[in-house]
Amino acid sequence: MTGGREKLVERLRRAGLDVVEGHRVEGAVRPWAAWRPVVSATTAPTVAVRMDAPELVAELNREWYRLAVELGVIGADGTFLIHTAGSGPGGTSKRWTRVRLTERWDLAGVLGERPGRPEFVTLSVDGDALLGATSEEYDVWLIAQDRFAEQREAEALAAGHETAEERAAAWEWLFRVPKALRRVRDEWAHGLVLNRATSEDLRAGLLGLSHHLLWRPLPASVVESATVHPDWPVRALLAEVQPNITAEQWERLILGEQDPRRRWILTVYAADRRVELTGTTYARLAEDPSARTRHEAARLTGLPAHLLALLARDVDPSVRASACRGTGWSQLDDTVRSALLDDPDSAVRVAARLRHHREHPLSRSAYDAEGLDTSDAASSCRLARDLAEHLAHHGDPGRRGALAGNPWLDGDLVAVLARDPDEGVRFAVSTRPDLSEEQRAGIVYDFDPGAYTNALDWVSALHDDPEAMRRLAASSHPLVRRSVARAERLPPDVVASLAHDEDRVVQLFLAESCDDAPAEMLLRVWQWWTGSLSAPGRPRSHPNFPRRGLLRHADDPNPRIRQLALDDPESTVELVERFSRDSDEEVRSRAAADARLTPASAVRLLDDPYEQVQGAAARHPRLPARTLVRLLRTKDTAYAAARNPGLPEPVIARMIELLQEIRAEAEAGTEGDAEILVAPRP
Repeated sequence: MTGGREKLVERLRRAGLDVVEGHRVEGAVRPWAAWRPVVSATTAPTVAVRMDAPELVAELNREWYRLAVELGVIGADGTFLIHTAGSGPGGTSKRWTRVRLTERWDLAGVLGERPGRPEFVTLSVDGDALLGATSEEYDVWLIAQDRFAEQREAEALAAGHETAEERAAAWEWLFRVPKALRRVRDEWAHGLVLNRATSEDLRAGLLGLSHHLLWRPLPASVVESATVHPDWPVRALLAEVQPNITAEQWERLILGEQDPRRRWILTVYAADRRVELTGTTYARLAEDPSARTRHEAARLTGLPAHLLALLARDVDPSVRASACRGTGWSQLDDTVRSALLDDPDSAVRVAARLRHHREHPLSRSAYDAEGLDTSDAASSCRLARDLAEHLAHHGDPGRRGALAGNPWLDGDLVAVLARDPDEGVRFAVSTRPDLSEEQRAGIVYDFDPGAYTNALDWVSALHDDPEAMRRLAASSHPLVRRSVARAERLPPDVVASLAHDEDRVVQLFLAESCDDAPAEMLLRVWQWWTGSLSAPGRPRSHPNFPRRGLLRHADDPNPRIRQLALDDPESTVELVERFSRDSDEEVRSRAAADARLTPASAVRLLDDPYEQVQGAAARHPRLPARTLVRLLRTKDTAYAAARNPGLPEPVIARMIELLQEIRAEAEAGTEGDAEILVAPRP
């Protein structure tokens, strides 16, 4: 249990309640839905007890128990649900706790700010009987409602009907008291960026208001605005993640930055992303006053040879070392390379010699004398026989493991490492591209099927070779087969083999990456895979995923399969409504996202106990304006509501305009908050 949960449980136990752990709370609403009738201004108490009553706590406990029994709040097994308030109706917990009374219980004396001022709601496990306690100025009220679920249904049905006049009034009310909307401004900005109803023209107005915007491929005009945006976090994230930056825009972005540290950061991003820059940008960065910027300039993709040579002769040794490590070593002439190999700085000499010995064998004597006793040398240099034999028997398993990946290692030494006592070394050998499948199968290693793995580079390089894919798909090594499954297209016989692979991750990778994945396998993977590695939405979004004939799954006991019935073109509104009341929250969430769901049911699902269902309902395009406005003005729900595609374009435009006004006030210092609205990365 978390610290907050532990404190809550301790408090309930002090109140004489036995917390019934390990039970899912089925059929109940979220706690705030139960608080609403308790704290409503129009609510009348079922029982009111004066604060100055003698034995106030005892009387409140007696009255609560009487009403709880009469209404059926306490079930046949003695259990009920409870939610306590901290400083208000929302409390500190977003979920109910299932409890049972012990012999010595005292709800009114413990569950409040002080004895005799209780603040809690209780609910029957089936969600149909409600009993809340709240303290007013002179009285303590007990509010009881039987047939609570029925009343909620009636309220949702009423909310689902809305006239044009009511909609217009709701949108007008949304923008009243603009200052009150500052507390939801972040949620609006982040939600509107992700709202498919927000046009590109309007979305551009969110630049500087939400970092979500910069992750999307943006039009050239918006990127241009971002390159000169006054906020550094905007420019920095643009350089880090935006896919649509031209070479000319990179030039304006980097060379327009006057702060040396920031210019260095932008150069790091350009180097890491391997982008092509303009000749002017390369030249200016190669002569930048900052040594660490010149260090990154040496890593830039497409750097002209004459500029790399200039950096290789730089006064700063870290820059010269960086010039050795890039891909342009072969572009340097013999004079420059010789100077680097004999550089007065040891770090430069090591970097140069590591590159030199990729082409010229490295002897053991040079290995010892030149300071190359590193894993990099073991893995990437051409090794003389004496050094290779030495490293194959090195006492450090890390050094032997590095050697195991050396592409030039003699076969007999590969065989030695294949029998290495260290598990990691043997596994490294097992993934070498030069092994026959018989050799690979003969290596003993452990493989965790649940471990995250990347595709082997050498297998990925063969994805367009059908014969290589056939051979490797039959490998005994699961990582090799997983790497094959990452191919975009595969021969039919390879697909058929991998679709029934004993390693489920092979099937998962095939579902995520291969356009030829078969429908039967996609449906099978859907039953157990609920996340995403590289292809959000797959396998369900795969073009081969079955769409017809899914109605037969409407009563499947597996909720993952059951919900697929809604994807069938012949599914009906009635099925959507039925699934909106399903016992499984994932099925209800799927129904809440279906545009055919009635507005009343969307309103009802806003009170679902599970946040994923609430969020899907808040994004339902047919949600009534009055309800949507209430969600937009509430911090906890504003983000999901701002993503609702049913928001009219004029409303979205006014929301963005208001966000810009608030931003301008912050920049002017009238609000006291000039920070950019930062969102978590999507």
